Amino acid sequence: MTDLLTSIQAALELPASRPDFTESGALPSAFAVTDLASASLAAVGASVAELLRQQTGQDPGISVDRRLASFWFASSLRPIGWNLPAPWDPIAGDYATADGWIRLHTNAPHHRAAAERTLGAASDRATMAGLVARWNKGELEQAIVDSGGCAAEMRTWDEWKSHPQGLAVNAEALIQRYTDDIQRPRAWTGSAKQPLAGIKVLDLTRILAGPVASRMLAGLGADVLRIDPPHWEEPSLVPEVTRGKRCARLDLQDSADRRVFEQLLAEADILLHGYRADALEGLGYAAPHRRQLAPGLVDVCLNAYGWSGPWRNRRGFDSLVQMSCGIAQAGMQWKQADVPTPLPVQALDHATGYLMAATAIRALTERLHSGRGGSARLSLARTAKLLVEHGAGNDTQPLRRETSTDRSTWIEYTAWGPAHRLIPPLNIEGTSLHWPLPAGRLGTHPAKW
Repeated sequence: MTDLLTSIQAALELPASRPDFTESGALPSAFAVTDLASASLAAVGASVAELLRQQTGQDPGISVDRRLASFWFASSLRPIGWNLPAPWDPIAGDYATADGWIRLHTNAPHHRAAAERTLGAASDRATMAGLVARWNKGELEQAIVDSGGCAAEMRTWDEWKSHPQGLAVNAEALIQRYTDDIQRPRAWTGSAKQPLAGIKVLDLTRILAGPVASRMLAGLGADVLRIDPPHWEEPSLVPEVTRGKRCARLDLQDSADRRVFEQLLAEADILLHGYRADALEGLGYAAPHRRQLAPGLVDVCLNAYGWSGPWRNRRGFDSLVQMSCGIAQAGMQWKQADVPTPLPVQALDHATGYLMAATAIRALTERLHSGRGGSARLSLARTAKLLVEHGAGNDTQPLRRETSTDRSTWIEYTAWGPAHRLIPPLNIEGTSLHWPLPAGRLGTHPAKW
């Protein structure tokens, strides 16, 4: 735990501190997933504490419940009388190839279509398994990627370390932070109770890390406006991650919608985006243009495989990165299984999301101090290196099972039905994590602050 937290604090240029970590036990894994969950949430707390020290002179205590942190890395939502949609498309998953294993990510309709263009149509996993078995894993991965889809062959960590993309991303900083030269002062409008009150966050992120980041910022008082393109849906995770946000739609191929977007950006304090590295550039919103439209902006972005190397523009998701970088293979060996064994939760997504939130708060703190905005870049693959190199956790006890006392007594009336949330695992003395808006469907609010 200490090594993880120290590495994160150094990446954020935070003073070394030791929050209180309560509860024992850990998620079962070849890696220290509970340690990563706890450390990434502690980083958010430490960033808020630094902001409050600067603005108020207060030095709030920070504590993280390791058990609740582990649960939140799976899901915080507990529906009452209804069920969440299935998290995976019927043919998504791991398949044996002629020479190993590959994972197909087909949750988005256009990603499934790309896989089927390459392999042939399949209505169920058994049919798809027969089609995949004819291929070598590397050739199939490349063919699906070339078709616009998402796939990853299973590699070992040693193979990833010598792979051109592994070499590139492993040489990157955990958090690549930059400060702008132009000054645009901004007054703090928050309070110890809600440190980000009055802060406008424009959220262009999708499953899953970015929405975790913006959910945390909303809980600290920020006004979060999520923007999605027409027709985009995330049915399995929208109830989990839209809490506290307003959600609108804009088509950035449309000139009228572009004008709306540019006005929103001009008024934003923080921009979060998780598109592929060249996507916003392709739409005419490269980083220099974003700074021109919004001087002083805190611009935080992530991608799957890193910001250098041949895969910097490759589509990717947590489960694919786990296959690419050796996590699934290490889990398979640890469990003595005959199939790839991923982490028990999508820890790369959640941890990177909390690191994004902490990074945004650190950059905002700098702007409130000097007037200078800044930018930062993170990636799932670089977070994977942090986890893998930390090794196995020391705590091998199982976590205590969830009980009703772990859930808030307050009922959240989501767009799908009532639900409880787990109690937040992060406690910042004097600060209230509070989400006034229940989870709602995408595209149900106007695109305005």
